[in-house]
Amino acid sequence: MSLDNIRVVLVHTTHSGNIGGVARAMKNMGLRNLTLVKPLEYPAPEAEWRAASAIDVLEQASVVETVAEAIADAQFVVGTSARERRIPWPVQDARQCASRLVDNAQAGEQVAILFGREDRGLLNEELELCNLHCHIPTHEDYPSLNLAMAVQLVAYEIRMKALGDTLPAEEDAHWDTPFATAKDMQHFYTHLEETLIEIGFLDPSAPRQLMRRLKRLYNRVRLDEMELNILRGTLAETQKSLRDAGSGGKKT
Repeated sequence: MSLDNIRVVLVHTTHSGNIGGVARAMKNMGLRNLTLVKPLEYPAPEAEWRAASAIDVLEQASVVETVAEAIADAQFVVGTSARERRIPWPVQDARQCASRLVDNAQAGEQVAILFGREDRGLLNEELELCNLHCHIPTHEDYPSLNLAMAVQLVAYEIRMKALGDTLPAEEDAHWDTPFATAKDMQHFYTHLEETLIEIGFLDPSAPRQLMRRLKRLYNRVRLDEMELNILRGTLAETQKSLRDAGSGGKKT
């Protein structure tokens, strides 16, 4: 799905390097539409350096004088806000906001998300232009986010929403080898217990909870057939070495 009708708007950015960092964060997540509202210094070499392979995002960026101009044709506008406001406003976290942004973009709307100044964010009058406020719930001990970091977080959530059903439903959805059956696992546990007794690690007269804990360990990681064969082969070679040592004298 194209995200071309989602724009990132940076308002009065002070440090040109942050503009480059934002361009890189955007391109990582498939966003290319960048608008700059009266940046202090732009174009700037530091922006290009920080952008790395996202120079094309910088080259296509629009530079305007006001927020009103930046969002004039936008039909859904989200403003990022790090603090509570005196007058309550609809507010959601980055994941919920990203979902709304993508849904509206898929419906054909022009949507924009605003990021404010590095030192004080968006002003009240700028936030009042927004349909929704986006809050990133950082830890109270250090709530401040670098501008590019904030954009990266929101862009990631946009990307995840846009990918939708194309992501594997489960972590094992595309595993390369079938998983071991319960029957095969029981044979493995019997083999494992025999080997541990042979090497003297498990005392059959006082087993305690060793095998139960080992079963819990292996069941937790879900062995596939190849992994199980490797483990069974290791056990077999261990037993063979013990028997060879016993028949030919102990090795030193």
